[in-house]
Amino acid sequence: MSNLKIKVLVSMVATALALTSCAQMAEKSTSANNSNTTSAVNKLPIIQAVLTHAPNVPEQITRNYSAKVVVNMETQEKIMRMADGVDYMFWTFGGQVPGQFIRVREGDEVEFNLSNSPDSKMPHNIDLHAVTGPGGGAASSFTAPGHTSVFSFKTLNPGLYVYHCATAPVGMHIGNGMYGLILVEPKGGMSKVDREYYVMQGDFYTKGKYGEAGLQPFDMEKAIKEQPDYVVFNGSVGALNGEKALTAKVGETVRLFVGNGGPNLVSSFHVIGEIFDKVYVEGGATENKNVQTTLVPAGGAAIAEFKVEVPGTFIMVDHSIFRAFNKGALGMLKVTGPEDKIIYSGKQADKVYLPEGSAAQSIANKQTTDTTKSLSKDEQIAQGKNVFESNCLACHQANGEGVPNAFPPLAKSDFLNADHNRAINILLHGRSGPITVNGKNFDSVMPAIALNNGQIANVLTYVINSFGNNGGQVTPAQVDKQRKVAPVANDNEHG
Repeated sequence: MSNLKIKVLVSMVATALALTSCAQMAEKSTSANNSNTTSAVNKLPIIQAVLTHAPNVPEQITRNYSAKVVVNMETQEKIMRMADGVDYMFWTFGGQVPGQFIRVREGDEVEFNLSNSPDSKMPHNIDLHAVTGPGGGAASSFTAPGHTSVFSFKTLNPGLYVYHCATAPVGMHIGNGMYGLILVEPKGGMSKVDREYYVMQGDFYTKGKYGEAGLQPFDMEKAIKEQPDYVVFNGSVGALNGEKALTAKVGETVRLFVGNGGPNLVSSFHVIGEIFDKVYVEGGATENKNVQTTLVPAGGAAIAEFKVEVPGTFIMVDHSIFRAFNKGALGMLKVTGPEDKIIYSGKQADKVYLPEGSAAQSIANKQTTDTTKSLSKDEQIAQGKNVFESNCLACHQANGEGVPNAFPPLAKSDFLNADHNRAINILLHGRSGPITVNGKNFDSVMPAIALNNGQIANVLTYVINSFGNNGGQVTPAQVDKQRKVAPVANDNEHG
């Protein structure tokens, strides 16, 4: 072989070796870059999510960086209170209805661990409306009893979002209470407020009618027809009433995270005596100001903010109003602090206009048949409380104190304790005109109440054994007897 050919061959081999070396270096470089990207993702700080039960919410997020947030949640099926004397087998996220509140930040990477209790009878999953991906995570989180599913997602869009179970039949899982809220705070954070609360509406369908005692099963036929027996805030009648009421002080700002699990009804959310300074419509970025009532669709949410400027008890309702006073969609915000008579004077005159020849209002009562079984006194008190909260609470208040200068108190009432039959008669037939209770004069109208004998007996038994009254028991037979008696005279007797 000539020297020239040998030199050419050596050059070709050297070139090949050089190209191979360059390719190997490039591969190493690419590998190193990929490793750095993965490393950067893995180096996100890991935060364990703080989950809270309604009406509480986790503290506002103060960090200005993204994180990997680990959420651990368990589905449970458990019997809990729907109303006094009424139980229901709820299906839950975290053991309560609504499910636990989740608070994360825009840009976070969320690792979701969904466990299904070994005691569950059904498989469950979760569809988070904050997730960008098929089923909102439902397909990735289908979990049999005694198992845990894990999936991850990135929070791309800020807002307040509903989550719910999406296992078939989806409506039944939601209708049994499987829903909650996840808040994705914007990167810039949210404005500071003094109080934040979590309120979520749901409609429930039971075999028995509203207030019917015992363990009530789910009624699929009513659910399909969209005829709920209960429409409630935070999972049960009275969940936000009395000692469980939300609280605030005069001058404070309140932010309500309001959700609607449905499964069917749209909510007309309203706080009686307040105007929302700002509403984030449907939980998104659009702000509406000076809002009286905001629509919250089934599977939707809203954020309502307002400042409380006078003291008192402010009633939260679904303003499809029979739901509030007859199906349970009623809660309370109790505000304490100094009065401001310029903003709200209270009653300045106390007169009733009854034209000559007029009669007391009445509500037609076709429900006169006594369907109540023989109950013990304690059972009557339990069921009577439910009747009171549905029919009497708005006027006479949760503690029986009434409304000054408008509705007389039931608490420690000399009028009530003096004559139970008279009280029965008033509930049956109504009453108008002046009345003196506990030394104070009232001039108002009490309409007849459309309740059956058992319901009237129960509510009066509850009242006379509550609020510092003298006790006793009213029977359906006593009520039936008073149905045949003429209405009480509009005198000023107080007993």
